[in-house]
Parts: sequence; C-alpha cells; structure tokens
Amino acid sequence: MIDDLYSARILMLAANLPHTGRLAAPQGTGERTAKLCGSRATADVVLDDDGRIADFAQDVKACALGQAAAGVLGQHVLGATADELRQARDAMIVMLKSGGEGPTGRFEDLRVLKQVADYPARHASTLVALEAALEAVEAAQTARTRLAGAA
Repeated sequence: MIDDLYSARILMLAANLPHTGRLAAPQGTGERTAKLCGSRATADVVLDDDGRIADFAQDVKACALGQAAAGVLGQHVLGATADELRQARDAMIVMLKSGGEGPTGRFEDLRVLKQVADYPARHASTLVALEAALEAVEAAQTARTRLAGAA
C-alpha cells in the first residue's frame, strides 16, 4: 500500500515543481506550515485586473506528497481565481477526510493524491501549497480593496 502512495506519478510531480522561487514584487504572499511534520510552503501572487493569478511563485519544503501537490498546483495555477483555489482546497479536505472524489476542473489532477486519505499524518503536508496559494490570493485581494478605498 505504501508503494501506491509513492507512485511514479507522485514522485515525478514532486521532482518537477513549476514556478519555484519567489516573486520580486508580489501583490500577495501566503505561508503555511504543517505542524506535525514541518512541511512548509510560501506562495507569491500577482493578480490581473479580473482577479485571476497572472504570476505565481512557490517555495515549498515538504515531503514527496506535499511536493507533488505543489507540482499539480504549479501546473494549473496561472489564470485561477480565489474561488477555484478555495473549491480545490475544500474538495481536497473532503477527499482526504471524508472519502470524497477530490477536486474537479482546473485542479482535478490533485486526485492523484487520493491514497493520502489513508495516512492522516500526511494530510496537512499535502495541503500546505494549496493553502499558501489561497492565502496569497486573499492577501492580494485585501491589498487591492485597501488601495481602492484610499483612492
């Protein structure tokens, strides 16, 4: 069963993270840490005029499962909205904790991590990149609202 958890696909995703590093001038930054294992992710975003992610970078230090989730995130994040990230995060939580099918649409590839449901100690590390990205988008939206209110 552990071999299924660390499948070739998961290991490939973990080894090939798109958008690594940090942005020079992000509009929003999010940071998450999994307390149990110490996996962490920092995400930077720039939003376009429609509130979609126009630029993205992530710095992820996590186990193979957290890295794999970050790999999927990095492949599909450009053009995403806060609602899409929120729906993907919520669907991941249901998939991991309640037997749900997992995300649909843009982030459907996160379903490759469905076997993680059997390993509760790995749930938080699997979610850190997605939660950091959502936090970054929400921070960028809040900054925009403050700027619009000041004008």
